[in-house]
Amino acid sequence: MKLRLLGIALWLLGTLQAAHLSIEFKPQWLNEPIAYAESWHATQHESSLSLSRIAFLVSEPVLVDATGTGHRLSDWYGLVDLEAGQSTLTLSGLPSDKFTAIEFSIGLNPQINQSDPAKFAPTHALNPIYNKLHWNWQDGYIFIAIEGYWKTPQEQGGFSYHLGNEPHRMRIRIPATIDLSKNDARLILDFHLDRALENIPFDKATSTHGRHGDPLARQLKKQVEQAFAVNAVILNKTTGSGTLSAETTRPHLGTPFPLKISAHLPLPSLPEDYPLSKERVELGRRLFHDASLSRDNSVSCVSCHRHEHAFADNRKLSTGIHQQFGKRNAMPLMNLAWKAQFFWDGRAHSLREQALLSIQNETEMDASLPAIEEKLSQHPAYPSLFKAAYGSHAITAERIGVAIEQFLLSQISDDSRFDRALRGKAELTEIEKRGLELFFTEHDPRRQLYGADCFHCHGGPLFSDQAFHNNGLRLTSDRGRAAVSQRDADIGKFSTPSLRNVEITAPYMHDGRFESLEAVVEHYSSGLHRSQSLNPNLAKHPGRGIPLTAADKSALVAFLKTLTDTRYFSARSE
Repeated sequence: MKLRLLGIALWLLGTLQAAHLSIEFKPQWLNEPIAYAESWHATQHESSLSLSRIAFLVSEPVLVDATGTGHRLSDWYGLVDLEAGQSTLTLSGLPSDKFTAIEFSIGLNPQINQSDPAKFAPTHALNPIYNKLHWNWQDGYIFIAIEGYWKTPQEQGGFSYHLGNEPHRMRIRIPATIDLSKNDARLILDFHLDRALENIPFDKATSTHGRHGDPLARQLKKQVEQAFAVNAVILNKTTGSGTLSAETTRPHLGTPFPLKISAHLPLPSLPEDYPLSKERVELGRRLFHDASLSRDNSVSCVSCHRHEHAFADNRKLSTGIHQQFGKRNAMPLMNLAWKAQFFWDGRAHSLREQALLSIQNETEMDASLPAIEEKLSQHPAYPSLFKAAYGSHAITAERIGVAIEQFLLSQISDDSRFDRALRGKAELTEIEKRGLELFFTEHDPRRQLYGADCFHCHGGPLFSDQAFHNNGLRLTSDRGRAAVSQRDADIGKFSTPSLRNVEITAPYMHDGRFESLEAVVEHYSSGLHRSQSLNPNLAKHPGRGIPLTAADKSALVAFLKTLTDTRYFSARSE
C-alpha cells in the first residue's frame, strides 16, 4: 500500500512540474525555405513574388490534452519577425503531460488591442518600438504584416498586406502529438506562404490594412488560418527549465538620473551595466561640447550636432577636422533611448560605440583613443569629474563613450504642439488636422482611400519605425545599409529618421539633397526612383509616387510643423 501511494505521489508530482515548449516558425513556399528579398517564387497568376517582411503577434496559446481539456497560458504574448531572425517563442509553466493539439491566436483581443501601448516593458512583445506592429494611438496593433515585391514579364511593383482590428483576429488550431510528460520539447511549424497568399492578384490588389468589410482582408485571414502545419516535434535531452543566469550590473555610483518621458511614449531599454546617473550625464554633456576630443582641438561633437537645430547642423554634409566634408548629413539627435542601431547605415549598436567611432574617424575628429585618454588625464578638471561619475580618477575610452551615451540618452523631445493636442492642451488648425489625416491614411484607390501613406515608416510616437528603408532616392555609390550587411537587398537603405522637429533639421535625407519639406513631400508624390530594394509600401504605388494635390502637400507640411518642440531646442545645452 505504501509503495502504491508513493507511486501515485510521484506521478502527481510529475504532472505538476512545469514544462517548457519552444515553437519555431519556418516560412515556406511550395515546401521550400524562403530567402527574404533575395529569391523569387512563382505564383498561379503568371507572376513571381519576393517576400521582404513577415511579422505577426501571437497570443492566447492553448495546449489540448487527450481528454480534450485545454491548458491556457493567460497574459502571454509573443512576437514573430521572421526577416529579423525572431522565429522562436517559448511557452513556460506548462503541465508535464501529453498533448494532442495546440491552438493560438494571431492578433489580440479588443481589450488588449486598445490598451495603452506605453505600459509595456522595453522587450515585451507588445512594446510598439520593439514589435514595429502598432498602427497609432487610435487603431491598436497590426496583427500580421506580409510585405514584398511582385513582377510579371511586363511590369513589377510591391505589395503590403497588414491585417488588424477585431474581425481579422485569427485562431489557429493544429493537431500535434506533443509529449511533455518527461522532457521539454521543440515544436517546428511550417508557415506556408504560398497557401496564405493563394489566388491573390498582386498587380491589382497591392495593399490592405484590415479595414472592416475589405474582401481581400477577409480572404487573407481565412488563408492564413489554414497555412500552418507541423514540421517536427523534437524532445529535449534534458528535463526541467535549467538555470537562469543572474543579472550582473556594475555598482550604481552617483545620483540616479530619472528619465522624464511623457505618458504616451513607450518604455525604453536603458543600459544595465551603467545605470543613468546625474554625474555621468553631466560629464557626457561637457565632453560632447569639448573640442579637445579632436586631434587638434578644433571640433567637438556639437560642431555637427547643434542644439538649436535639434542636434543637426543645417548643412548638406557634415564638416569635420580641417574642414573636411563627410559623405553624409549629420543626423538630428533626440529620443535615442529607443534606438538600437546608429549612423545612417546602422553600423554602431550603441551610442557609446557611435561616439568613439566618430572621435576616431579621420574626416570627423581624427583622434586616437589613447591620446584622448592621456589628454583628459592631464586636464585640471576631468580626473575629479570622472571620479564623481565612476568612483575613480581613471579615464578610459569606455568611460568617455558611456558618459556621452548617457548625455544623449537624456535628450528627450516630447512636447510639441502635436503632443499637447494629444493631451488636450492645444488645438490643431483645420489644415493641420487634414495633414494628420493624410499622414495616417493609406493610399489605396481600390478602396477609395487617398491618404499619403506616411505612417508605414514614420508612424508611432517617435515618428520613426527605427528600421532601414530604400525610400526611392536615385541610387549613388553610397550603398547604405548594404555596406554593413553585405546584402544586395539592402542597397540604398538608410535609417528612418524621426520626423520630430523636422521643421528645423533641414536639409533632408542622408546626403542632404532636399532643402525644404516641400521638396521632400514632392519626392514621395512624383520623384520615386524604382529599384529592386525600394520599400514595398512605396513600390506598391504605380508610376513615380503617391499622387497628391497641391492642397494635400500643403496640409502635410503644415502637420509636420506641429511636431516642432520649441522647449527641446531652446533649452540650454551647456
